[in-house]
Amino acid sequence: MLKLRLFIFVMLLGFTLVNAQPLVKVTGTVFGVDTKPLPQVTITVLGQQESTLTDQNGSYTIYSRTTTFTLKYALLGYQPALIKVNEKVAGRIMREVTLTANVNELEQVTITNKQNQLSNSSTINIADLSSLPSVSGNFESIIKTLPGVSTNNELSSQYSVRGGNFDENLTYVNDVEINKPVLIRNGQQEGLSFINSDLVSRAKFSAGGFEARYGDKLSSVLDAKYDRPDSNQLSVNAGFLGASIVLKNLQTKDFLLLGLRYKNNTSVLSTQDNKGSYRPNFGDAQLLYQYNFSDKFSLSFLGNLNGGRFSLIPEDRETIFGTLETQLRLKVAYNGQEIDEYRTAGGAVTATFSPRPNLVIKWINSYFNTRERERFDIEGKYLFDELQTDFTRVGLKTISTNRGIGTYLNYARNNLNSEALSSEIKTEQNFGNHVFSWGIRAERNNFDDRLNEYHLTDSAGYILPNNAKKFYLEQSINVSNALSINNYTSFVQDSYSLSRNTDLQLGIRANFNTLTEQLLLSPRMLLAYRPTSNNKIIRFSAGIYQQPPSYRSIRSYDGVLNENQKAQRSYNFSGGLDYAFDGLGTRLKFSSEAYFKYADRLVPYIFDNVRIKYLSTQLAKGRTYGADFNIGGEFVKDLVSYFRLSVMAADQDVIGDSYRKKDINGVFRTINPGYLKRPTDQRVNFSVFFQDRLLKGDSYKVHLTMLYGSRLPIGAPLSERYTDDFSIPAYKRVDIGFSKDFLDDNSLKKPKLLSRYFTSCIAYLEVFNLLDINNTVSYLWLKDVDNVQYAIPNYLTGRQINFKLILKFKNHK
Repeated sequence: MLKLRLFIFVMLLGFTLVNAQPLVKVTGTVFGVDTKPLPQVTITVLGQQESTLTDQNGSYTIYSRTTTFTLKYALLGYQPALIKVNEKVAGRIMREVTLTANVNELEQVTITNKQNQLSNSSTINIADLSSLPSVSGNFESIIKTLPGVSTNNELSSQYSVRGGNFDENLTYVNDVEINKPVLIRNGQQEGLSFINSDLVSRAKFSAGGFEARYGDKLSSVLDAKYDRPDSNQLSVNAGFLGASIVLKNLQTKDFLLLGLRYKNNTSVLSTQDNKGSYRPNFGDAQLLYQYNFSDKFSLSFLGNLNGGRFSLIPEDRETIFGTLETQLRLKVAYNGQEIDEYRTAGGAVTATFSPRPNLVIKWINSYFNTRERERFDIEGKYLFDELQTDFTRVGLKTISTNRGIGTYLNYARNNLNSEALSSEIKTEQNFGNHVFSWGIRAERNNFDDRLNEYHLTDSAGYILPNNAKKFYLEQSINVSNALSINNYTSFVQDSYSLSRNTDLQLGIRANFNTLTEQLLLSPRMLLAYRPTSNNKIIRFSAGIYQQPPSYRSIRSYDGVLNENQKAQRSYNFSGGLDYAFDGLGTRLKFSSEAYFKYADRLVPYIFDNVRIKYLSTQLAKGRTYGADFNIGGEFVKDLVSYFRLSVMAADQDVIGDSYRKKDINGVFRTINPGYLKRPTDQRVNFSVFFQDRLLKGDSYKVHLTMLYGSRLPIGAPLSERYTDDFSIPAYKRVDIGFSKDFLDDNSLKKPKLLSRYFTSCIAYLEVFNLLDINNTVSYLWLKDVDNVQYAIPNYLTGRQINFKLILKFKNHK
């Protein structure tokens, strides 16, 4: 009994002492534009757990456990405000604060609340870009974590969306359509993608069912914006894999954005099976300048110069694969080298005229020139062995049987020059409850292509393949192509309210090009319904999507052009639900969408790493159906995390792909394969991007990315027909990053030297492929002495550590 009384006494004493700490009570009002009170403003005491929200009248009350502290006022669409308080004794004080509007954020809020309700687009959280651990460092890394997107290559910026291939994705920067290089064969040759993450102020992505305002492709749209900055800024990002510099200059009538980037991922490439001297050097410069002649008229210029050179002098390779019972090893010694060069230069001039507040007219003119060069002459002498199974022995394995010995030779001298010149007018007008827009565009594409390459395999003295009639023969290609294509497109679109809770968007696109001479009409519809609870949005979309032939799709694997190819066509239907709710101590958003796509005209293809080999003379019909699920929110305050799951099935029937085969009685019969899996038929995709705080302070954070993509079908080469007999194993990858923000707003003590010169100083330590998983991206196909064909896996990158530092300089006047 005495112990119990003593325990109660100690607890009461402790409680008394805690409450006896000096308290400062702060009351006041937060105002916005035109001195109007602002509700729902978050006020926090930095370094403490105290936080509150302003009421409908903008009033608030908050307490501090110390007499010296800093208050932070934050509201989306306004610049945060920091108020320092230094009181000698505890008591009551009053602080009235006026927040300044952030123009860029206000535009983003408008899009989210109005435009996104009538759009199958999701807004990308730009703040996550610098924290996302990524080997490539490209903007597209965050796209790969979104619903409906699948990938199996961390080195590449390419991605597949709902069963489509890489060529079916649209990319826009400030309303300018961006094209990608054609000749790139694998991810290690890719350099910097067009979008500069440091310049992006807002972006949205649609995995399907997108509006008529966007172009004529089958799968997705990525729409990124470089906007007017809110202040002058100079920032530097430097790490083991490259560096970037960004300059933002803001004046009364104009602004300038300048971004310089350099990338060298030699250390990452050296973790692959192919050992050698890697020299990947990539860089680019981008500039956006806008001058406002008046409130109604402005002129902007977007310029880009992107260049890269990938050089490799291979030395050797050793790959061990197979099963526990049968282990195989390929050893290769190389001679020769590979040199690839890519350069894109061009720009766009945009004139924006707004004669009335409810009317905007844009005239966009762009020109881009891309030059691609491939030079490789590599000889590989290989030994193909079966290893003796001995689980008691560690290290060097004993050779049980030699499966093959031979040489293969890869040679290429390929050149491709392409030009894209376009002019476009787009308008948007608000009147009543309508948002009406239309546009017209003319584009000319020129291609000058020179292909000269061959591949030989000499296995035990026999040149393979020895049958020149095989379906995927690439033994020798020597062609020259010159082609020009003119495209003319237009669209009309209207978004309006049917009722207080229901909105409807109707649109139609028209397309005509000089290659097919087809007039393509593509109607599209989107219906959005918001129940009275106001925390749900239900969407239904339907439309026709038609993709005219491109130079890449009409060029067959042997370089011959099929100029009789017609546009691909898909009928898309989808239904989705967005639901916001409170759970796990935070506000969460759940999004889901089910879809079905039927294509009556498709051009079949096969994948070789990231290169698409079109079977340009073939025609197929296809089906794709699936569902995407996503949930996200601030599971940890101010840090957004999300989880997504996608399930999908995609197949196609190549028309006229029947073949003859002997039955058990030796009689030849005609076989019609029917529907087979498409190369993008990845049934399950799962991704996680999770952020948390470490230790006691808020300045230490962890950023975790997990990707899983189930296996992909693949057919063996040298086959007489389209097949899906084999598969690439599931893609599994975990990347993790740790960061320290030395000048975090919540830090009570900041380094004085850093505070003097910088507004932000963040250090990152990243571990790529944390679990060191061997992911397969493609296969090298070889035959042994018994004419048995083997698929030797080409593995992606292994575990690698990276460090980077991001500095934002102070403006000194």
